[in-house]
Amino acid sequence: MDGQGKDLLKHLGGTILNKVEIAMKLPSLNDYINVCRSNRYKSSKMKKNIETDIGLFIGKLPRYEKPVRIHFHWIEKDKRRDLDNVAFAKKFILDALVKRGKLQDDSSRWVTGFTDTFEYGDETKVIVYIEEVS
Repeated sequence: MDGQGKDLLKHLGGTILNKVEIAMKLPSLNDYINVCRSNRYKSSKMKKNIETDIGLFIGKLPRYEKPVRIHFHWIEKDKRRDLDNVAFAKKFILDALVKRGKLQDDSSRWVTGFTDTFEYGDETKVIVYIEEVS
């Protein structure tokens, strides 16, 4: 485990229950806004397609019966996209978790909080750490 992974374990109290890697470039907020401005039906289709793609990665996660805290570790190939725009994609991930029946809801009752970290690497992806809390 790398240094950031150990720091994350310490940050979460060492109780990470599940980790999933979504090995794809998710749309940024700017990407989504541009599609929304062009055609609302196209933006709806885009969101549905992205959530379907995310579903392929999250399929083996369990169904969470308790609230969760989620950490998103965003890895970008380069510095072209603003980090706040990149982190917007958590909306697609949370919605996919609900649609796939992994979370009951993405309201504050079921998702008690989330954090984001960023790094630059060889490929663009996000690693999601999910911790069930009481």
